[in-house]
Amino acid sequence: MVWRRLVIGLVWVSAAGPLYAQNKHDLPQLEPTAGQWRTWVISSGKDYRVPPPPRPDATRAELRQLADLTANLDDETRALIAYWDAGSPQYRWMDLISNRLLTGVATTAYPHRVYTYVSLAMYDATVAAWDSKYYYGRLRPSGMDHRLPTAVDVPNSPSYPSEHSAAAQAAATVLAYFLPNEAASFQSMAEEAGWSRVLAGVQYPSDYYAGADLGKKIAEQVIAKAKADGSDAVWMGSVPTGPCSWKGSNPVNVTAANWNPLLLSSPSQFRPPMPPACESAAVLADLATVRNTPRGTTAFGTNSKAFYWQSPEGLNPWVYRHLDRWLFEDRLDRNPPRAARAYALVSAVLFDAFIASQDGKFAYWYIRPSQLDPTITPIFPVPNHPSYPSNHSTFSNARAEILAYLFPTHADFARGLGVESGLSRIWAGIHYPMDNTAGTALGKSVAGVFVDWANNDGSR
Repeated sequence: MVWRRLVIGLVWVSAAGPLYAQNKHDLPQLEPTAGQWRTWVISSGKDYRVPPPPRPDATRAELRQLADLTANLDDETRALIAYWDAGSPQYRWMDLISNRLLTGVATTAYPHRVYTYVSLAMYDATVAAWDSKYYYGRLRPSGMDHRLPTAVDVPNSPSYPSEHSAAAQAAATVLAYFLPNEAASFQSMAEEAGWSRVLAGVQYPSDYYAGADLGKKIAEQVIAKAKADGSDAVWMGSVPTGPCSWKGSNPVNVTAANWNPLLLSSPSQFRPPMPPACESAAVLADLATVRNTPRGTTAFGTNSKAFYWQSPEGLNPWVYRHLDRWLFEDRLDRNPPRAARAYALVSAVLFDAFIASQDGKFAYWYIRPSQLDPTITPIFPVPNHPSYPSNHSTFSNARAEILAYLFPTHADFARGLGVESGLSRIWAGIHYPMDNTAGTALGKSVAGVFVDWANNDGSR
């Protein structure tokens, strides 16, 4: 790798001791209180404060080494720097997960767990990095030597530790837990991401190493939480029988009804009301709506939308496509704590919405429309689990509400996506309108808990 070639023969000095004199109040202030924000897994950013940065003599030595590193960057190195500078420190890692799903690359049985724990690790690592940044107040290299060339804009925050290194190591370590056969590849990426900031001239080598150590420590705590979430349970139950019961075997997601949620008090906190009997007038009316919804060649518009929401993008990455774009539009890609917060909220709300939806499904085991009326032919295979409530309605409305909270100017559009996602399951012939109604209410209730948490996370 390019950065490995550049550091051969260099030895970085990291002597702990009193910080070199400087006026912290003269530092640019990018989210100076973010180190105090509420964390998801670790106790606090302060509890993970890194050791002091190197003393002045070691810093001067690092500046000389940085001058050598940045003097003659080749095209390959500049491309590497530009790649990792394209968005926030979290951007490439979340995009990596999405691209795997879009291209059909294995990402565990529950990809939303990967999104969740990776984003929570990067958020907590960013908060902890910000605590140390403003505690020590180390100037960026170009602040110490204005002649030092930089390949990217100098961030308006203290240098130590590296936020890119912390986020990258946190992400790579959690990804290696989920996909151990690719651990070496993820580690190499983390080293590239963190070291790219050194090559760009905006951080010291000691910033990189401190950030990497911090990210790994936080990832270890996140992995411990993932191991205890109940997702490894084995189902030993049986499918109930009855005229209104779902018909099938080996139901998907059945153990998720008993996973440990992040914020909900229990999986059943917002359990939807019991659905009507399948022979009731209300259900027969719903059944007629599903049966009479056009699905032939004259229904291209609704068919295409139903297929979109069933596609790899419609199942998961859609929300990150909009989130990424709006972060870029609002320039929040240059604000690592805000970007990390957004990714964590959008990912985490799905984790709890998933649990809550399975709780409802496996509390009632309700029959699918095409099982109750075999004349209904869905346009794609029906998911192998009960009907009520709708997963899509629950998940999409939960995430849409978080998008609306994070980006109020896009709230109507975001909520419109949640509505369309739910309706798409009726258009497809796999859900009753009542499934959509219950799922929508459930998703919004779950999102409300996360909005309350966000309103009290110290970021406002």
